[in-house]
Amino acid sequence: MQPSEITSLIDEVRERFGPRSAITDQSDVEPWLTDWRGRYRGEAEAILSPASTEEVAAIVQLAVERRVPLVPQGGNTSMVGGATPPANGSALLLSLRRMNRLRAISAQNNLAIAEAGVILADLHDQAAAVGRRFPLTLGARGSCTVGGLVSTNAGGTQVLRFGTMRSLVAGVEAVLPDGSIHNGLSGLKKDNRGYSIDQLLIGAEGTLGIVTAAALRLVPAVHSRAVAWVGVSEPRAALALLRDFESRTDRIEGFELIPADSLALVFRHIPGTRAPLSGDHRWNVLIEATSSTAGFDPVDLLQSRLGSALEAGMVEDATIASSEAQAEALWRIRDSISEAERTEGPSTAHDISVAVADMPSFLLDAKAAVESAFPGTVASAFGHLGDGNLHFHVRAGSRESADWVQREGPQITRFVDDLVTAAGGSISAEHGIGQMKRSELERLAPAGDFAALRAIKHALDPLGIMNPGKLLS
Repeated sequence: MQPSEITSLIDEVRERFGPRSAITDQSDVEPWLTDWRGRYRGEAEAILSPASTEEVAAIVQLAVERRVPLVPQGGNTSMVGGATPPANGSALLLSLRRMNRLRAISAQNNLAIAEAGVILADLHDQAAAVGRRFPLTLGARGSCTVGGLVSTNAGGTQVLRFGTMRSLVAGVEAVLPDGSIHNGLSGLKKDNRGYSIDQLLIGAEGTLGIVTAAALRLVPAVHSRAVAWVGVSEPRAALALLRDFESRTDRIEGFELIPADSLALVFRHIPGTRAPLSGDHRWNVLIEATSSTAGFDPVDLLQSRLGSALEAGMVEDATIASSEAQAEALWRIRDSISEAERTEGPSTAHDISVAVADMPSFLLDAKAAVESAFPGTVASAFGHLGDGNLHFHVRAGSRESADWVQREGPQITRFVDDLVTAAGGSISAEHGIGQMKRSELERLAPAGDFAALRAIKHALDPLGIMNPGKLLS
């Protein structure tokens, strides 16, 4: 592929679809060349910005003719460098941000059809306006987009009850690597016509096609909710509390486990935060229960079960938010952990999962193993206890230096990933592989599984023009 082919593609896109369809001013391109964490930077001569699925299809066909790779991009909130162009400038960015229409929303069908550029927070607002909600949320909800959420099989804090994006997507519209359009937006609950193209595209990180729209499942709006903060002595006590709730109700949406050291960082670095409980607790749990009807009070549920847990010695202390403002303040503590850790200093972050039953022992054993193998570091894990997803971070501690992450990070990551693999877990629970975890996936994935991934990629994208360098090398 010659530079002239890139220039030719840019010129033809602009001629066919107007000046807004190809952005070449480098001051406008520059902000989109670096990933959200600032770890990866690429180069691209332009951002192609189609306004419709048909324009995406035409652009892909032009790219195929010229062998020009394309890097799909939405809100550019990837945690693993999944939407950053190659450093050699061989690819063009394909932004879906102009495709931001909510094509349809139905409370009767509990379905919304949203284009790839729809921002998650806007989808939440649109669903609320018809008495429904889209039950997936995460910290980047003000900038992440539907296309990216589908392409990374995003998770978040409500997976415990509603599952990941894979569970919430009823169908996908996408442009495939040959420029053809796959339309799976019918929302059929039963469709048994062989391989599911929709399921292949969910979590494929743009390597098998470009998601242009999705049919998304909605649920009834929240009538009332209750949020509690609980202090416990150890992760096993938190798991016992979770199982107690699960045996009595299906209304628990959030169950987040937070260690004392992560909590201390939030109070140190995030203004306006304060301890929800008096006294010190080695571990903390944030619980949210909801109701979609007036006939069930989630506050009564939390009061009853937490009262029994206190009497049984299962928990050390607990408080229930008495207002929406207090509930939001409790969630703000949880959502601020990553920001507080970044302020504290460099760290290596690992988005991992293990079986829920194994999580308490893994938390403690992995922390001890890492701190023993890398003296002076501080290992800490927080996250979604109910679905087995941990954010396992290793901070520099006394080993801190300007290049600590670059110098020791890869060795620590391999160590943590080996622990996770030995425990039967996954090195990527909800953030995807991108380019950050690509080599680790190849090193640790079963040979047969990895060969199948390569075969699927080659079959659908033989020219390798879909998001090169992501997921697979």
